[in-house]
Amino acid sequence: MFLFLRHGQAKNNVERILAGRAKGYPLTDQGIKQASEIADFLKPFNIQAIYSSPIERAEQTANIVAKKLEMDYNIDDRLTEINMGSLAEMTFDEMFAKHGNIFLKFYEGHPIIEKNGIETFDSIKKRVLDLVGHCSKKYYNENILFVTHMDPIKSMLSTVMQLKPESLYELIIRNASLTMFKKEQSNLSIISINSMYPERYPKE
Repeated sequence: MFLFLRHGQAKNNVERILAGRAKGYPLTDQGIKQASEIADFLKPFNIQAIYSSPIERAEQTANIVAKKLEMDYNIDDRLTEINMGSLAEMTFDEMFAKHGNIFLKFYEGHPIIEKNGIETFDSIKKRVLDLVGHCSKKYYNENILFVTHMDPIKSMLSTVMQLKPESLYELIIRNASLTMFKKEQSNLSIISINSMYPERYPKE
């Protein structure tokens, strides 16, 4: 099984900033707590390997989880955050005022995405699926954890479900939640979306 974990709440999530790959956006205290809780949730899964995005907020999450599971983790650039190009570190309000709904345009493949140096959704799909393919061969019928960001997870869901741009835009992947896939014959199926430590559900 492939378990995709979005990083815990980070500074950019609270401040509504398009951080992209910029530095200086670590986990908040709440994000650290979320990472610790999801690590406890993961203990029964018998995780065999952990791969993490190199971005600070994701690696912090991976480190917290790995320590609780008494494991090491691997950094892999294929799990990294989107390159936000000229929009990096812009606030959501600034982005909407200047460019309209960039998020929806991103999933639609609008020309404004590449024009502003933003990585395309197809590019994210390609790199994430490349890592999944690699791990499918390396680990047979074992549970692998990928610590990453919202859009790499959405790229996996889109691959399995063939989601429309509007559905991708409206889909929220919660901080420190798990989206799980299982390989059945040659296909991937979805086991869960937004699985979290039980106490979080009433609050979310």
